[in-house]
Order: sequence, then structure tokens, then C-alpha cells
Amino acid sequence: MTTFAQKSVLPKMLDAGTYHKLTVARISEHGLYLADEAGSEVLLPNRYVSLENRVGDTLDVFVYHDSEDRLIATTEKPLARVGEVAFLRAVDKTAHGAFLDWGITAKDIFLPNRNMHGYVEPQHSYIVYVYRDSITGRAVASMNLRSFISNDELSLRRGEQVEMIVTQRTERGYRVVIRNRYWGMIYDNQIFGDVRVGDRLTGWVRRITDDNRVDVSLQQEGYDEVRASADRLLTLLDAAGGSLPLHDASAPEQVAALTGMSKKVFKRTVGYLMKRGEIEMSEGGIARAYGDTP
Repeated sequence: MTTFAQKSVLPKMLDAGTYHKLTVARISEHGLYLADEAGSEVLLPNRYVSLENRVGDTLDVFVYHDSEDRLIATTEKPLARVGEVAFLRAVDKTAHGAFLDWGITAKDIFLPNRNMHGYVEPQHSYIVYVYRDSITGRAVASMNLRSFISNDELSLRRGEQVEMIVTQRTERGYRVVIRNRYWGMIYDNQIFGDVRVGDRLTGWVRRITDDNRVDVSLQQEGYDEVRASADRLLTLLDAAGGSLPLHDASAPEQVAALTGMSKKVFKRTVGYLMKRGEIEMSEGGIARAYGDTP
């Protein structure tokens, strides 16, 4: 008799809007039929097939529904999979919704009217969340981010490095979505370069308030910040021929424009590099010191 503890867990079935590692089960005139552990098959059309592919090979593919509601595999990389936020361009509009460029040649992703905020115009880009419709199983887009993004249960800590996407300009800065899960905020006094809606950025958690608001900085704090900024400044100097017209008296706006750093971080970084003998400062600015470094 088989007990509950002895029962095996059934393999996960094929889901649209995500990546799968599948095995070539058979070859047909239309392409390769790939199978998961449960035996479910999906077609990888000939345009994605290599002459080197053989039965038994394992392939990483993205699975989606085609226009006839069939699951299809592709080796192309979409701009977003299920569970991700993206900045996608509208390519067409119908009475039922809009179609957005998904980054897949043969497939645009659908944005239903019920998931829109305001008017959607072709050739304009919009922040959307990609999810799997519970009824059809299709991957669809939504502009209603608040239905999917929440800070109720945070799994972040101060100083942690995070990936994020810029979603909205506000009076005091930019609202971002962190790791496709949490809301965050970058305030204007933490921005020292061009930031636009749709940008994907790397930042660091600067503060988490008692009510779970997350403030993010685009620069590290402390010694790690100085080391990272030092590498960046040396790269900028090399790209500029070895010198930059910046010094202690340079305006913060000029420093930010040329380096993407705050004046405070710039001064700390210059001091660090001068102590190491890697740069020199004069009335004309800073320059690479190509002698021996300690």
C-alpha cells in the first residue's frame, strides 16, 4: 500500500509566459516537439531549430500562446515574462484593448481595456505588469500595478543592492518597482544623472520606514561606494583622454553632468584616488597620474 509520504509530486505542467527546460521528443516537418517531465509537448517551429538538434537534447525555451490559442515555444527572449514589470510599446489598438511589442517576432502581448489606465496610443510606451490569466492561461499585460506590487511583506534590508525599473515621475523624485515585487522611491537629491520612466537601474536600499516605505539610492554608502566610484572615475578619465575639467570648486551640477556623482561623493573619491597616487589635481582639473602607484 502506498502511503501519502511515498507519493511522488507531479511535475509542473507547461505554463505560458515563462521559460522551460524541455527535451526534444520528436522531429517533424514543422519543427521540434519538446516535452516536459509529464510528457506534455509543445512545438518549437523550424525558424528556431538548428541542424545540430537531436532527439534527447535539452533546450531552454520560452512558451506562449499563438493567435490560434496553441502553446508555442521560442528561443527568442521576451522583454518580460510572467511576474515582471516592463516598459512596452503599443503597436496596435482594437475595440477590446491594445497590443504591445513583447520582443517576440511572431507575438505581441495583449493589454485588455479593463487593464488600462487612461488612453493608450500606438507608438507610445507604457509601464505594465505581465501576469497569467487564471481563466485562459494566456500571458497578458496590465497597467494596474497596484494589483500585483505591494510592500505589505518586505524582504529587503538597508544597504542591500537591488534591481528596479522606473515607473513614474512624482513631485519629489521617481517611483520605482524593486525586483518586480515592491514599491520604492528615489528622491531628486539622490539623482545625479538622467533618469527616465522605463529605465532599469541598480540601486541600494537607503531607508525602510516603519510603515514599509522604501527609499532607494543610486549610489552605495560608505567605503564600498568610494571604491565603486573610484573605478568609475578612472574609467571616465581614460575615456576622456586622461583628464576632466573638475576640481574642488566645480559646481555640483557640473560634477553630476560629467560623472553622475554628487559633489560629496566626487570629493571623497578624488581624495581616495589622490592618496593612492592614481590621479592629480590642478587648477585645470583632475588628471590621471601614470607613475607607480603604492
